[in-house]
Parts: sequence; C-alpha cells; structure tokens
Amino acid sequence: MERGVFEIVDTESLVPANHLLRKIDAAVNFNEIYDMVEPLYCTDNGRPSVDPVVLFKMVIIQHLYGLTSLRRTAEEVSLNVAYRWFLGYRLQEETPHFSTVSYNFRHRFTSETVDQIFSWILMQMVDAGYVAPGVVFVDGTHIKANANTKKAIKLEVPVAAKHYAQELMDEVNADRVAHGKKPFEDDKDDDDATEPPASPKKKRDNTSKKKLKKRKKEAKKKTVTVSTTDPDCGLFVKGDHKKQMAYEAHTVCDVHGVVLEVEVTPGNVHDSVPFDDVYDRIVEKFPDVRTFVADSAYKTPHICKKVFDDGRVLSTAYKRPQTMKGGHEWWKYVYDEYYDCIICPEYRVLNYSTTNRDGYREYKSDPKVCANCPTRHLCTHSKDCVKTVTRHIWADYVELAEDARHTPIYQRAYKARKETIERVFADAKEKHGMRYTRYTGLAQVRNWVKLKFAAMNLKKFAKWSWRDSSNCPYTFIISFILPKFVRNPSCA
Repeated sequence: MERGVFEIVDTESLVPANHLLRKIDAAVNFNEIYDMVEPLYCTDNGRPSVDPVVLFKMVIIQHLYGLTSLRRTAEEVSLNVAYRWFLGYRLQEETPHFSTVSYNFRHRFTSETVDQIFSWILMQMVDAGYVAPGVVFVDGTHIKANANTKKAIKLEVPVAAKHYAQELMDEVNADRVAHGKKPFEDDKDDDDATEPPASPKKKRDNTSKKKLKKRKKEAKKKTVTVSTTDPDCGLFVKGDHKKQMAYEAHTVCDVHGVVLEVEVTPGNVHDSVPFDDVYDRIVEKFPDVRTFVADSAYKTPHICKKVFDDGRVLSTAYKRPQTMKGGHEWWKYVYDEYYDCIICPEYRVLNYSTTNRDGYREYKSDPKVCANCPTRHLCTHSKDCVKTVTRHIWADYVELAEDARHTPIYQRAYKARKETIERVFADAKEKHGMRYTRYTGLAQVRNWVKLKFAAMNLKKFAKWSWRDSSNCPYTFIISFILPKFVRNPSCA
C-alpha cells in the first residue's frame, strides 16, 4: 500500500446515508443555538471565537458515543471523518482544541444555557408528537464522583429543615387543638433572645430550660462524611455495596423513555427530598400528567398528599412496615376511624395520647391491662407495660397510594418501570458513559448530566424522525400500558 499519495476526496460520500449524525443533522436546526448564546458573546472586543454550534456539537458527540473526556473527544473528532462532517470541518482543517471547549463550558455557558439546550430538544420532540406525558416515571441513579473515599473528613452540620415543615406544623397544631391539646410554640432558634437577669438573692434554676434548649440544638445537627477532593458529593452506602462518593441524578421520563426533567444532588440525599422541585417543574411543563410511577422510596406521607391533592395518582410499590422483630404483624393493629383508636391483637383499645412534632398521632395502651396480657412479649418490651402505636396525620393519603397499588391499570404502569426509567439509566451508563464523572462540583456535574440526557433525547428524536420520514411503520414496545397516553404509531 502506497502512502502519501495526493487524492481528492469528497467527505460527503464518506459518511453513510444512514449514519446517526446524518439523522441528527436532518432532524434539528442547530442554528437556533445562536439565539440562545448571543448574549454571552461580545461583538466588538476580543479575538474571533470558535463557532458555538461547533462547541455544542462536540459535546453532543462526547455524550452520544460515551467518550470519557473532552480531550478524548477532540482526538476522535480530528480522526473521524463522520465527526468532521458533522462539525463542518474539512479533512485538512484543524479542529478545536479540547481546552477551548472545556473553557467555554466552564466559564461562558451557564446552567441556564444548558437548561435552554435541554428544553429546546425536548420541546421539538413534544411538537413532533413523540412525548406522552400522561404517565411519567420517577427514580434516581447514583453516579460515582471524582473523589476518593479515603480523602474525607467528618463534619458536624446542621440538619436541613424540611420545606414543608411549616405546613406540617400547622396541621399538627390543628390536630392537637381538635383533641384538646395545647399547640406547640414556635420552634425557631432563640439564641439571640435576651433572658431577664436573675435575681441576686434567688439562684436561677438553669436545669430545665437550658437542658431543653441544648437537646434541641443537638437534635438539629448531624455528622456527615465530606470529601476533601469534591465537597459537593456525598457518601453513598446501600446494602452490601461498597462505600463510594457519588452524586445522584433524580430523573423523570415518559413511557417512551424520553427524559423530561432531571435534578442532581449529592449521593447521600434521599430520593424523596428533591421530589417537590422536580414535581413542580414537571407539572408546569406538562399539565396533562395524571400518574406518577415511583418505587417505595417515594412513598412518604408528604409526597402522597402532594400528588393526590392535585388530583393525580401515585403508583408505587409495597413498602414493608418496620415492626418489632418476632412480634405481632403490623396489620393486627387495626385503626378505628370512628372512635379514633387502635385495636390491638388481643382486642384491647389503645386510646389517643398526643400528636408529636413529626406529625404522628400516638396511641397508648392501659398499663394495667397490658401487665397481665398473655402476648405482651410479642407486643412490647416496655418496663412500664405500655404499647405505643403511631399513625401519621397524612396516613389517609398513603392508604390512597396503597389502594392504587392494587388497581390493574396502575399495576401495569409500575411493571413498565423496567422498560422505561430503568432502561434509561442502563443505556446512560452502558452506552453513554454516565457510570462515573470526571467533573467536580455540583454545578459542573449537573450540566454534564443534563447535556448527556439531552444527547440521549436527541438520539431518540433523530431515529424516530428518520423512521417516520422513511415511511416505515412501527409501534412502541409499551403501548399496551395506557393506550390513550401513547401517540398514534402510524407514519406521519
């Protein structure tokens, strides 16, 4: 084979007609990116910049093909003819350096720009009829952070207040008043409050109030493991899994696997914490959402109340109650709504005692009756012979979710998780390199994840548009779930 031979080559003929990048180029008009990034550039100062469309296309190539870094992407772009064709570069033309791409996405393109790109691709899919938001699937997946677990320290941090704390406290106080109890006082930190000086003749009793204040302060703090390499990530431990520093991508998709929304948090944040923000954004974008499908981690009183109060349905899995090991089953304690009491397995009554700050009504037994109970060892180990059963003031909403779990249509919707949201996570990690990240900091990781899902949506959009334009009939795999929420599979 002779080398160094001069030859005229047509790059257009070197790229196959059915190549993925050809499908993407035919599906969307990338010139719309200019309008999004125009305020970020100066027109009368500085050196000429690299075309922003080229920068975004390089990042799309990175996420489409699961390339590990921008350095590797720049190398592949310079060698791959299809990549050069997609960017609009000739074979002899020098492609952008990876540092240029990295600098722009770190210092010029903000999170708002990434959100615009994500929404732009998603809205084109909506306009084309490829999105079915009637039933959405919610779940989170962990992404290994660029941090070493051995380079971490223990820190005592304040416990983050629940965003619905005031709503819960108002209902707790209303419930206490309805039961003839005194409402709780304001639980705000009163360190700055000035106390009256003690009388010199009488020694102040500083045991009760000060000890109570100290207990409250200690209860508002927790010890966490913080990485010195990337303080924004969190220590993730689940089951027998090895401990690792990670982020978590809380994702929402439809029945076709189109990612509708994503929120990135540290790996030690529970799935239910960012649900409110994700829920509000989804409902704002897609008011037609009627069903949220999620696993048991989202089966909390607040989430159930939020979803069902809006006239929507939460389809979730069975969540095993936490009961005493070797004791009575949880279902043997029956709640009587009319008399507002609990019936124990021995058909004794546990009367209402109080409603605590966490929103749980406490029902306690009569110690005189429990002292002579033949099954007390299966019920409680209390020295006072008192059995306490709690029930949340929003437990009725949890029961609505439990009723939906036994409904055939929602059972089918929940079974579709493995073909929708779980499939999205599997593809993202196996095909698109989302198993771990080389970025540090929550903002950079969030942009990285959102661009990756944007590329995955773009891939689906291009393939479906190409298939429709070729007059090839097709059907979606899970159209049997809820036909009324699935678009017409006939060719456009």
